[in-house]
Amino acid sequence: MEDPSPNASAPGHDGLLNALRSRLAAYIEPLQTRLGLLAVELHEEKLRLAEIGVLAATAGFFLALAVLVFTFFLILLFWDTHRVLVTGLIAAVYLLIGIAFALTARHRAQAPTRLFADSIAELDKDREQLQKY
Repeated sequence: MEDPSPNASAPGHDGLLNALRSRLAAYIEPLQTRLGLLAVELHEEKLRLAEIGVLAATAGFFLALAVLVFTFFLILLFWDTHRVLVTGLIAAVYLLIGIAFALTARHRAQAPTRLFADSIAELDKDREQLQKY
């Protein structure tokens, strides 16, 4: 007489369990790959932004220094004749340049980003493959 204990498995139960495990592993493996791709893209974006920040800060410093020296040069050049007019014109030019850059920055900030575009495309491909089954 057989003992129907809870530890005894029904015929075919192990086969079904193994099939479910392998199917689950087949779904998890691409997901793990996509998450790895996402992490790599995020790291690359972080490095790119850090590099841009350093380059922009350095360029900004030297451009500001050049503008300051050039401003003093123009004021000294016209010191005897039109120093007030030149100072006002220089200030107006700086104001226009500042407005132009502020508008450009606002436009760029509102533009969509391509961050994670590759990961999203790969996940879309995965979803299409899963829908075939």
